[in-house]
Amino acid sequence: MDTPRPRLFTPAFVLLTSFYFLIFAAGYQLFPVLPLRWREMGATLAESGHFMAAFTLGSGLGALFTGPLGDRLGQRRVLRGASLFCAACFGAYAVMPGRWGFYVLAPLHGLLWSGLRTASVAKVGGLLPDEARAEGLSIFGLASPGGVAVGPLVGLWLFPHLGFHWHMALLGLAFLGLHVMVGRLPKDLPKAERPPLHLGPPERRVWLPAAILFLLALSYGPMPPYSAQEAKALGLAWPSALLTCFALGMVAMRFALGMRGLGAEPGRLVPWMMGITFVGNLLLAVLPGGTFLGLNLELTRHIAGALIYGAGYGMVHTLIFSEVMSRGAADRRGAAVGALYAAFDGGVAAGSVGLGWIMQRYSFRIGWAVGAACLVVAWGLCVRLARNGDPKRTEAVRA
Repeated sequence: MDTPRPRLFTPAFVLLTSFYFLIFAAGYQLFPVLPLRWREMGATLAESGHFMAAFTLGSGLGALFTGPLGDRLGQRRVLRGASLFCAACFGAYAVMPGRWGFYVLAPLHGLLWSGLRTASVAKVGGLLPDEARAEGLSIFGLASPGGVAVGPLVGLWLFPHLGFHWHMALLGLAFLGLHVMVGRLPKDLPKAERPPLHLGPPERRVWLPAAILFLLALSYGPMPPYSAQEAKALGLAWPSALLTCFALGMVAMRFALGMRGLGAEPGRLVPWMMGITFVGNLLLAVLPGGTFLGLNLELTRHIAGALIYGAGYGMVHTLIFSEVMSRGAADRRGAAVGALYAAFDGGVAAGSVGLGWIMQRYSFRIGWAVGAACLVVAWGLCVRLARNGDPKRTEAVRA
């Protein structure tokens, strides 16, 4: 007799997936728009990426605390609190008089953003049945690229129409709606059943996946703050092309795998997906510019490179989270997710500052090339991760 297929699309799963989509759709209106606002306020190209660095630095360090805090206080409570305070941050941006205020607020906003992400992923991990967790996380993972695809399109359209101040006020109202929305999630475990708060270094099993995510994020770091600026410098009619196609590439790869291709050992696919990511990043650096038969090759470079980069990037991200969550203790799920996000956000901060400086000092293409070089190192670590996760190799070592 066949075992009944576990139900994935429960009301709670759909609600949390929708919530996750909306926080990315809102956040990725801010990330490409704020650097343009800073350029209006007199910032240089390199300086315009510093908000992203300060934001992700706060998010990365915050994830080390918000992950364990979600385990202790309850993921639903963290989501409600973080969404409410994010609304206040957007309200503050709407009336901010100078760049110094953004620097002050960015790390706090990043910390709240880390709470939204770690609590969402940990909460959905608890909602999914063990035998379908990889599949469920792959479906849930469509929410973030969907938000990344929509956010820049909407944000770069609203920015000149509404102006920065009203745009930020509108995003603040959106987060108030998210605060109400997340209140309909299932309640957290009773306090007596939650684990004690554990703050400290992550478990050793998380170190290698975290290193891979750091290098992946290093290559990704300049994309949110600088992709639209490169497009505008080149006079492209579609300034959000890179970020939008990056997200479409993530979605396309998930559908190509049928959202069932992860298997019981998701880590074994990571080297292949990292290789695809490298190819996409390399294309951003080396594809020719100019025009050919009336075709704008610079726009083609953004579209092709982003589609391929996103296809690999999205699956590396999902596979590593699935690998770590499938092997870890349920009561430390939030802490493990927090450690991974801390490494990822640290890489984004380093990439937005370091590669942003290279892009200003030399060229955008040189910055993309350095990001591709980081992915070569990451690929070597992915091979090691795949070998560590190979059940045959594990049994041989035990024997």
